[in-house]
Amino acid sequence: MTEFDKKNLPSRYVTEGPARAPHRSYYYAMGMTEQEIHQPLVGVATCWNEAAPCNIALSRQAQSVKKGVSEASGTPREFTTITVTDGIAMGHEGMRSSLPSREAITDTVELTMRGHCYDALVGLAGCDKSLPGMMMAMVRLNVPSVFIYGGSILPGRAPAVEGVPEDFVGRDLTVQDMFEAVGRHQNGSLSEAALDVLERAACPSAGACGGQFTANTMACVSEAIGLALMNSSGAPAPYESRDHYGEESGKAVMNLLEKNIRARDIVTRKSLENAARVVACTGGSTNAGLHLPAIAHEAGIEFFLEDVCEIFRDTPYFVDLKPGGQFVALDLYEAGGIPVVMKELRKAGLIHEDCMTASGLSIGEELDMIKRKADGRVIHPIDKPLTKTGGVVGLKGNVAPEGAIVKVAGIDAENQVFTGPARVFECEEDAFDAVKKREYKEGEVIVIRNEGPAGGPGMREMLATTAALSGQGMGKKVALITDGRFSGATRGFCVGHVGPEAARGGPIALLQNGDKITIDAIKGELSVDLSDEELERRRAAWPGPRETTYGSGAVWKYAQLVGETYKGAVTHPGAKAERHVYMDI
Repeated sequence: MTEFDKKNLPSRYVTEGPARAPHRSYYYAMGMTEQEIHQPLVGVATCWNEAAPCNIALSRQAQSVKKGVSEASGTPREFTTITVTDGIAMGHEGMRSSLPSREAITDTVELTMRGHCYDALVGLAGCDKSLPGMMMAMVRLNVPSVFIYGGSILPGRAPAVEGVPEDFVGRDLTVQDMFEAVGRHQNGSLSEAALDVLERAACPSAGACGGQFTANTMACVSEAIGLALMNSSGAPAPYESRDHYGEESGKAVMNLLEKNIRARDIVTRKSLENAARVVACTGGSTNAGLHLPAIAHEAGIEFFLEDVCEIFRDTPYFVDLKPGGQFVALDLYEAGGIPVVMKELRKAGLIHEDCMTASGLSIGEELDMIKRKADGRVIHPIDKPLTKTGGVVGLKGNVAPEGAIVKVAGIDAENQVFTGPARVFECEEDAFDAVKKREYKEGEVIVIRNEGPAGGPGMREMLATTAALSGQGMGKKVALITDGRFSGATRGFCVGHVGPEAARGGPIALLQNGDKITIDAIKGELSVDLSDEELERRRAAWPGPRETTYGSGAVWKYAQLVGETYKGAVTHPGAKAERHVYMDI
């Protein structure tokens, strides 16, 4: 049993000395022993709730983490924070709460840790914004930290019954298929009875969405960046083997505490680059272009959208996952998971091996222990990639001076250049309504503006619209650009994060129906065929930001504070402006 000297740990303020007798009386009231009170206090934070399957297993998994902490001479203190689950929030006003929830998660974990003087943190998360939110809190506090993913959902299977299309039967289903099924229902090619059958079959267990959507993308990031134990993100949520990773994560955080290895010793410029590599080679969510800069911000590192996209540009795409590919998170786990992926990246010299990880070993030392190799089915050898550049590409041009991002995984090279007339919509609802009514034409570039972090407010995802286009068979026949975001489940030629956003006077606010727009994912260009003089003329006539219905409350507060998209849409000055580090109080 390790004996910890608490004279330099935050918890000394609530457990040590005669003046803390009132505080200790509270601990005795909860059944803690004298030994437990005087051990390091470890926050075990979860995003458990009954909102969606992504979070429903986290409370149970937290118990295995607490067991590991206790076995390693720590005292676990479990607490929860919020989650807004995108699958439920999608396609309506609720989505405005999604990105602000990332900041709320980070803030509430920080405040809980600070208020109770916990010495270390194990964070469990299961949905899109809760993963980066939890990792941001770890880096902001700079405490010894271990992240653990709640695990993915098992794939669904549609029964071969009358009315269910053959292309749905006999293959893995995810929630992406349900959003696209809505598009089919709208165009009359899928009956309501068949839709009813599919919705009961698509999501058969606890866990986060099963493709390489945002949750699984950020779970892969947690391993690649070093905050999670190797292979801990892979096992699906229902697997009892997750308990093993929970226990080991609890023990690991006590090892980090003993060695004084903190979150910012792990999250460095090099580890952020490792994480971006893994996003690129797996065809991960464009939202990583928002979350990686935000995590970097908490460490005082400038790692912006353009830096992320630079790495995407020269990283081969070789892991065949939905939505651009064929397979789901379970398949990746069974093929060896992120450790095997990173071994392939190492072969090409694309991994910084000296980065520290949550185990206390370097990435290189961890990878040396991995014996499995690329299976050639889910994980292709890096010298035989699906494409030679990453599955996500950055764009710039006179429509997006601060950048934009597009997922090209699964899109053939000849379809990565698109030129067409603009069809402009002032919000997602207008665009979705037009798509439902087929009030658009093949060859057009659909523009959805006023959906940025400040102007939305909340930077909604456009999955309902993009999935409807795919369901109507038009996913490859039109393109779409927005200052909002896309779900990790989005497929098709869809450009998000256009900056500056319309509410901040970005060029996207000046576009008009019929303007000729070019999206070139090969050259990295997003431009409109207008002169600088014409854009300035339109700017002079621009009436200013659209007024929203949010005049108070959390979403309003977020809109007042949020910064540029390319910097991660963050709401405070970050580590560069901090005057003390929490662990050293």
